[in-house]
Amino acid sequence: MAAPAFDCTIVLGDYAPPLDGMVTALKSGGRLDLARVFGHLLAERVGLRPSIDCLLAVPLARRRQQQRGFNQSLEIARVVARHLALPLLRRDLVRTAGGPPQQSLPLRARRDNVKGAFELRSTLAVRCAAVVDDVMTSGATLDEVARVLKRAGVEQIVNLVVARTPELPERG
Repeated sequence: MAAPAFDCTIVLGDYAPPLDGMVTALKSGGRLDLARVFGHLLAERVGLRPSIDCLLAVPLARRRQQQRGFNQSLEIARVVARHLALPLLRRDLVRTAGGPPQQSLPLRARRDNVKGAFELRSTLAVRCAAVVDDVMTSGATLDEVARVLKRAGVEQIVNLVVARTPELPERG
């Protein structure tokens, strides 16, 4: 497997209790107060990284966003951007293809599920971009986003992630 397109990942913790329940409460229970907590904690974890020029949030598929009513990654990114006084590029990165939720797929299928699913709607004149997401399992989504950003000329991609799951064994 090729090296990921992103350069580093900053994570709050493992996708395990109590963090997993908090992420689920945000996504499925609409607990937007948890997005504020996660955003503040991620901003603290980032600290003073003057190399980050802007933030982007991993976009949801249109249907999923309509069902949920919000994008949890964007809600977290808003807080990080405010806390670090960085621009949040809310509409520049879009998801152009939907598909089944990543967590419902075996690891091998996740990369194919997101391949070509994202595009930039504008030119980014930045050297380093941070991409915010709630959970990283296989890294396929963040890798695909990083590939799109690097093709557009962004030199360095830093992932800001609430929780990281251990890679699960491939389902047969």
